[in-house]
Amino acid sequence: MKPVLLTDFGSTYTKTVAVDTFEPKLLGYASAHTTVTTDVKIGLETALDELKRQTGISEYSKKFACSSAAGGLRMITCGLVPELTAKAASLASMGAGAKIVGLYSYELTEDDTDEIVSKSPDILLLTGGTDGGNKKCILHNAQALADTPGEYPIIIAGNRNCSREIQKILSHRRTYLCENVMPSIGVLNIEPARQLIREIFLERIVHAKGFGNEVLMPTPAAVLTATEMLARETGDLMAIDVGGATTDVYSIADGTPRAASTLFKGLPEPFAKRTVEGDIGMRYSASGILEAVGPTRIAELAGINEDSVLEYIKHITMHPEFLPMTEEQKTIDFALASMAINTATTRHAGSIEEVYTSSGRVLAQTGKDLTNVNKILMTGGALLNSDRQQELVKYALSGTDDPKSLRPEKADLLIDKHYILAAMGLLSGYDPKAALKIAKENISG
Repeated sequence: MKPVLLTDFGSTYTKTVAVDTFEPKLLGYASAHTTVTTDVKIGLETALDELKRQTGISEYSKKFACSSAAGGLRMITCGLVPELTAKAASLASMGAGAKIVGLYSYELTEDDTDEIVSKSPDILLLTGGTDGGNKKCILHNAQALADTPGEYPIIIAGNRNCSREIQKILSHRRTYLCENVMPSIGVLNIEPARQLIREIFLERIVHAKGFGNEVLMPTPAAVLTATEMLARETGDLMAIDVGGATTDVYSIADGTPRAASTLFKGLPEPFAKRTVEGDIGMRYSASGILEAVGPTRIAELAGINEDSVLEYIKHITMHPEFLPMTEEQKTIDFALASMAINTATTRHAGSIEEVYTSSGRVLAQTGKDLTNVNKILMTGGALLNSDRQQELVKYALSGTDDPKSLRPEKADLLIDKHYILAAMGLLSGYDPKAALKIAKENISG
């Protein structure tokens, strides 16, 4: 036996998974409340004690971990045009597993820089201009950042013709040069920035937050890795992770227009895409669901009055470790999860609309067309603890309520029943064959 320990430090729970990589199989899994406000090791030890009780294992040949606790990897991006370099920067950041806490376009104002100081990001990604194109905006923003206090590192990933000049302007700051995220109009080049973000995450941020040398990547990056691994076996795939603080959606699909006559607007979408809704979550961000859909919609789904919904949301926001016990509490949790899924998948998927051109009326697509995706994988405590999982999946599908949405038309549900998706993403970097075998055996419909 070659036991390997895989740990995910989540915003609410620390999850531990033990696997055997010699004869690939899941040995056990356990979780405990994340103790990030005191010492993350306390919650980890609690989970490990339960894991030892299950498996009898106290020594592991390898240990790997990922983390989204302590706010996860918090990033700010600055670009030129919202639909172009700013979007490219956000795609690079989210693909690296970050949570974007600020997204700025055009020239930074004094109010913008004040906001950046108050948000205190872990990393700032500075982009703008294609190679050989506009210099004025990114140079202005570099000077604005140079005059702004802050200890966060800055990645320069814009117009290569002024990268060195920007580095000189920011010579008193920690800076990293990277290839342009959009070297020419309509061309994405986000992988170099993704890789650099992850390297900085390991080099500086993990140790600053006290997680130790075992953390390899942000949790969302591990989930994306595992989702890509499974999609190579299953075909096009969407994954939804409803957490306590955020709701992440992943799609592994081409997503280009199905009909040759459909126009495509905006930047091309990455084949492996992740979006994160930082305002949508089942505990810390439950109020975000309330703001997105309103108390009436949640009350109708739960079949109770609005006052009870508002009282429950206030309680779980203040007590994120709370688990529903009564039938009423469970129905409110179901309604919250349904609307989190509905909101997040709508924002993730593309849309289509009729536009008028010189050639007449045509269809125009923005974002990814996911209508043909026929498998949806669900993970996250709110989904796994629900006894109405099959009902939840319909809120990820397109419907008459939003005919412009390009969400899946119909899909089979896959369930990460032991909450091991992030763990398998970690394991795939060490033993990809074992990771795939264990994932296929434990993630099913």
